[in-house]
Amino acid sequence: VAWRVSSNQHNHKSLTIQLKLDNEFELVFAVVVQKMLQLSYLDKLIDTIHLEFRDKYKNELRDGTLWLNGCDFDCDFTGILSKIEDEHRVQKAAPRAMKQFTQSKKFEKTATANKAMFEQDKSVASTAARLATAVMGSSENTPPLEKIKSEVEIARENMKKKKAAKKGKKKPEPEPVIVPTKAPKKKGKEARSWDMGGKSTEGIDFSSPSENGSHINNVNLKDESHLKGTMSGDLTGVGEEDEEEDEMYDEDEEEVDNSVSNGTSGKSSGMFSFLKNINFSTQQTVTSESLQPVLDKLKEHLTSKNVASEISVQLCDSLESSLVGKSYSTFTGLTSTAKQALSDALTKILSPKRQVNVLRDVMDAKSKDRPYVITFCGVNGVGKSTNLAKVCFWLLDNGYRVLVVGGDTFRAGAVEQLRTHVVRLANMYSEDQVQLYERGYGKDPAGLAFEAIKYANERRYDVVLVDTAGRMQDNEPLMRALSKLVALNKPDLTLFVGEALVGNEAVDQLVKFNQSLIDHSSTANAETKSVIDGILLTKFDCIDDKVGAAISMTYITGQPIIFVGTGQQYPDLKSLN
Repeated sequence: VAWRVSSNQHNHKSLTIQLKLDNEFELVFAVVVQKMLQLSYLDKLIDTIHLEFRDKYKNELRDGTLWLNGCDFDCDFTGILSKIEDEHRVQKAAPRAMKQFTQSKKFEKTATANKAMFEQDKSVASTAARLATAVMGSSENTPPLEKIKSEVEIARENMKKKKAAKKGKKKPEPEPVIVPTKAPKKKGKEARSWDMGGKSTEGIDFSSPSENGSHINNVNLKDESHLKGTMSGDLTGVGEEDEEEDEMYDEDEEEVDNSVSNGTSGKSSGMFSFLKNINFSTQQTVTSESLQPVLDKLKEHLTSKNVASEISVQLCDSLESSLVGKSYSTFTGLTSTAKQALSDALTKILSPKRQVNVLRDVMDAKSKDRPYVITFCGVNGVGKSTNLAKVCFWLLDNGYRVLVVGGDTFRAGAVEQLRTHVVRLANMYSEDQVQLYERGYGKDPAGLAFEAIKYANERRYDVVLVDTAGRMQDNEPLMRALSKLVALNKPDLTLFVGEALVGNEAVDQLVKFNQSLIDHSSTANAETKSVIDGILLTKFDCIDDKVGAAISMTYITGQPIIFVGTGQQYPDLKSLN
């Protein structure tokens, strides 16, 4: 203890020792606790015990008889410890009051400094007053300042009197009084007035819905009547206008055939030109070993076109089973067999589990005196509203009455976008054939669609096209709302709108979107495998020849690609062959 008196707290192994010395009676008080216990009341405890012990045994300590007679301090120590622990427990449970600035040391320093400065200023002021009194004399003998005129003012008045005397003793004209005026405020920047802007909002106010929620205004619309009749009947298939490409492949095959026959190494850009790597002059029967490099190259080629790996393997296996073990005398025979094998495999893959003919289904629903309902859903920004307008144009061109439902009550401008399309389509056909049903923003899409279908049934519309807000497949609240819309209204066709630009990402979106709808649907059971009935693939004209995503989407989901968007105009809608 003697060599540690410089500090009152020490650590020894797993213990903490708190010390307090009493020099008067040569006493040492020690509190020993576990080191892991961080007790904030040790100082208070040891100070209280020190005072209580001194007060109780003060006389015995002075006489020196305490150690002879002994002491009984156990009960006192227990009581003190219990009291301090209770106080600490209450203090810890009580909310800690914020310390005021007046209780801080900074305030004390600031107050002391301000007081010293005040005293200094006071002494300086009193000294200055005494000096002024000594210089100016007593304030009683000093005349008021208002009665004293400076020499300059007196001289100025004398000059005015002399001038007045020279002019015939005319009275001097009073000096004009200049009244100060407020400086004019700086003019602020004026707001720019646009052609359709200004304070009048009549031309741009679309917030008050009419009876059916549409505003038809045919003013300042360009004539698009030349588009009418361009999409009557079934849609044109993608690739039907590219017959020259097939002819190019045939020419390439003939060129390679002639090159192989002549023993030259003619080059070809055809899809099946990679088969020329097989040497026909020495080998007439195709084997797996000779075909393997060709199949690897074909798989790489398919993968580069966004075909899923699983489908690429299946196509290569189908081609291998068709070629291995057979003999071919010319390259043309081999190419024809390979082309037929790939065509059969692709036909099998692209053949969906169900066939959808929209025009036939619309006629069937019309015969039953009810509207045919199509719901468009998908992720954000894929073109749902734009392609909905294309489908509407196609149906109008086939003589059907269409009701467009503004079910996207979340995205700003979604209703106005549909209204613009409806105005253009009504200008081409008639207001009676196409109308917009909307109730603004913030409404429940499921209830809005239910009211729209009821309205269409009463007005005898043939088709109802329901637009929905874009949403990601992992957004549970929005997916639950979409499941409610599908379960409540039971549309005849639920289309997933995906863009071809993202490649196989669209396949992943479609699978997860469909599964999320099943998971959040209250009507789906364990046997339900799909809520999505078909696919609308947009931006198909922007992907060159990387069309493998279409193959992957149909193969994995088993649902047909009903529509393909190939441009930005209304007729730019095709079907997948």
